Amino acid sequence: MARRGTKQAIRFRRWLRSSELSLVVLAALIGLGAGLATALIGAMAHGLQYLLYGVGINRLSALASIRHPYKLLALPLGGLLLGGIYYLSRKRKAPVDVVEANALHGGRIPRADSLWVTLQTVVSNGFGASVGLEAAYAQAGGGLASVVGQWLRLRRADLRNLVGAGAGAAIGAAFSAPLTGAFYAFEVVIGAYTPAAIVPVAAAALIAALVGRALGAEPYLTVTAIAEHITTLDYLLFAGLGIVCALCGIAMIRLEAWVSRWVARSKIPVFLRPMIGGFLLIPIVWLSPQALSSGHGALRLELALSPPIPFLLFVFSMKVAASILSLSFGFRGGLFFASLFLGSMLGPIYAQAINGMAGYVVLGELDAALVGMAAFAVAVIGAPMTLSLLVLETTQDFALTGAVITASLCATAFTRANFGYSFSTWRLHLRGSNIRSPRDIGWTSTLTARRLMRRHATILPDHLTVAQFRVKVPLGSTSRVLLADNDRKYAGIVDTARGYDPSLDPDAPIASVAGLNNQAIGPELDISAVLDRFERLGCEELAVIDLNGRILGVVTEKYVHRRYIEESEKAQGELFGE
Repeated sequence: MARRGTKQAIRFRRWLRSSELSLVVLAALIGLGAGLATALIGAMAHGLQYLLYGVGINRLSALASIRHPYKLLALPLGGLLLGGIYYLSRKRKAPVDVVEANALHGGRIPRADSLWVTLQTVVSNGFGASVGLEAAYAQAGGGLASVVGQWLRLRRADLRNLVGAGAGAAIGAAFSAPLTGAFYAFEVVIGAYTPAAIVPVAAAALIAALVGRALGAEPYLTVTAIAEHITTLDYLLFAGLGIVCALCGIAMIRLEAWVSRWVARSKIPVFLRPMIGGFLLIPIVWLSPQALSSGHGALRLELALSPPIPFLLFVFSMKVAASILSLSFGFRGGLFFASLFLGSMLGPIYAQAINGMAGYVVLGELDAALVGMAAFAVAVIGAPMTLSLLVLETTQDFALTGAVITASLCATAFTRANFGYSFSTWRLHLRGSNIRSPRDIGWTSTLTARRLMRRHATILPDHLTVAQFRVKVPLGSTSRVLLADNDRKYAGIVDTARGYDPSLDPDAPIASVAGLNNQAIGPELDISAVLDRFERLGCEELAVIDLNGRILGVVTEKYVHRRYIEESEKAQGELFGE
């Protein structure tokens, strides 16, 4: 009976992997699960905020003042709880998030990683730390998709698309904006717009958004804005706003990295850092309650009230400080929601400055707030179309969307040219990863120098003379020879033609004409690093050596280039469903 069930499961998996329609249905079911998970996560976090601070949903950062200062002790208490979670999971590796999973692991996310990230984010946000819930939303949706896809043994490309669909669906449910969720999947998680992914991702995002609406989930942003006629001057000014947002976004990411490195170098135990960070947050949120949580309520008030520049600058600086301290001291969450709030303040600051210099209203503050919101978020998370569609779905204003796209493209171009990372990929970079986008580069890590090398290379002792070399290596037998010393350690490469140079003294040591004496590679170096080494050294062959310096083999530039092209084309074909 069990064997019969196993056979049926195998047939079902085969049918699922061979049918595009079945993948769409599966993605829709993942969207259903992601929508439910998003509603549950939001309810848990906001329930904690209600218990601790006595405020309703999405209203924590809208507080004008803290009436009962003792309630701010929730911040270090939340940090203490989070530290306990870190202590319990101290033996685990850093959890794999959806971007890292799709870039390096073919969409594979351990089930426990998603649970830990979600729990940590809910505690951090629920106790008031200045972080957003998007990390939990995306991790829950993408993690669910990964677990289901791994159980069904989906192909690598299909699993990556399904993980993107799950993460995008969760974001779509949070914003009640299916197009935003779909393009979040394409730009942030999958890394490309592909025919094979369009329908599954769109289906998942739509179902998740409908589930969120059915459950009465309140969307992150609700704005009714009708922009006036957008002139050429407006486009130019909004392009400038995009550059300003990019500069501020890059500065914020680098500052967070600097503080994180300082904390990491300190002698503060990891499990105590969130509690200390909670105490450091108390004076900030006492002065500016708008720095609490992700900034839902504060953003809505700021869009409605149009405060003056001094107030906006003060709240902006307090929110930046709170976000940096929260993340640097171990609170878990993201900067997506926070960057929307920060951008919505930077836009009016820019507009009021322009209007003040001109002496009349050149830019509308509400329009500038929405454009700045998108442009700043683009600089931080790197998704121009996602943010442009968020503004479109929120405002239904096509004229303003054109200005948003202009500012977003300027922000992303400037950020890519002068920084090259989003917040998520920058944090992975600081951990030693070479990820710059969610594009699938996992296959490059499996193609190491050990797999690429030729083991049966010609190896001769380095004490031979030129004459002895010519006897052992007839001209035309091989292009290059590796030299080894008496301990069989690598001592350089000799070009065979160079060894037959008539100007050489036959009694001279052949080692005198060897090149790349101190240039060799380890067996675990991946193909991208090997190609980079070839380009830097300008050579055609490199020796592969072990930790003791002994020769394992040799790799050639021509062969490595050919393998890279073959595997790259194979991965591209899988991506586009070919």
